[in-house]
Amino acid sequence: MPKALQLVFGKTEAALGAAIVITAIVLSLSSPYFLTVPNLVDLIEAYAVTTILAAGVFVVLVSGGIDISFTATASAAQYLAATLIVSHNVPAVPALALAALLGIAMGSINALLTYHLRVVSIIVTIATSSIYYAVLIYFTDAQEIYNLPDWWSNGVSFFRTETAAGDIVKITLPIVVMIAVLALTHYLMDRTGIGRQVYAFGGNPEAASRVGIGVLKVQLFAYGYLGLLAAIAGFIQAGRVHQAVPTAMNGTELNVLAVAILGGASLVGGIGSTGGVILGVLFLAMLQNGLNLLGVSSYFFGVVTGLAILVSITMTGLAEKLARRRRVTRTG
Repeated sequence: MPKALQLVFGKTEAALGAAIVITAIVLSLSSPYFLTVPNLVDLIEAYAVTTILAAGVFVVLVSGGIDISFTATASAAQYLAATLIVSHNVPAVPALALAALLGIAMGSINALLTYHLRVVSIIVTIATSSIYYAVLIYFTDAQEIYNLPDWWSNGVSFFRTETAAGDIVKITLPIVVMIAVLALTHYLMDRTGIGRQVYAFGGNPEAASRVGIGVLKVQLFAYGYLGLLAAIAGFIQAGRVHQAVPTAMNGTELNVLAVAILGGASLVGGIGSTGGVILGVLFLAMLQNGLNLLGVSSYFFGVVTGLAILVSITMTGLAEKLARRRRVTRTG
């Protein structure tokens, strides 16, 4: 394979960055509304929940697992917080803390089942997702909570300005929380011992176990962290739609997984970066927003997402093959 192609396929983030630039140029030429500050800020806020969830999914993917129960966890955590605050007048901080603990617990259950049953994690989380949703709907009778307090449903703005064209630009709580989550995830995965252990375990579980890395500890961290971020995402999502719904986020799993996979997180573990997650969000958000501005049916976006995942998986697979060939060549 030519050196240029090896460079592209060996650097998923670089390839995705180039695709983002090309997409931005094409869409800005196709629609005058695309490359405007109000549209871009709105786009970031609209994808804040997806980004928060993708950061957690990225950690699980790096550990070598796949979790698709995170939307059920987000729904359960947001409903618990809303019930405590609205129906029982519990102050916001303890209510949100309990919702976060519920998210961590639900994620940890996935880790414990995966570890003790020795079953592929995607099978475990398909089962737990079904159980979580069923239990939630049973105990809530599928009732929606509309009367959220003003501070929650109306949102919090940290910065607000008006452009010369009269458009309002606001930096809201979802954007700030998203940035904080990305910064925390980057720190945990790149600067801490547990993050390095997640990469080592995902890359080679047997070797990681032989050097003393605790399998259960790594899995509890990865799935528990996703559970925590799912709870945070559920809280943010409820504020954006002004209600808590038992099945609020059901069906959004593909978009979240697409973000992490597009960003270079390997389905076999050990590969990925927080920067890749950010690029994956940008790419999908730009595609969806551009298609909407061009009047393309929203149903077509599912086709685009599926194709993007297939292309990304292909590129990641080629990168891994090239890396193995280089290692064989050096040792041969």
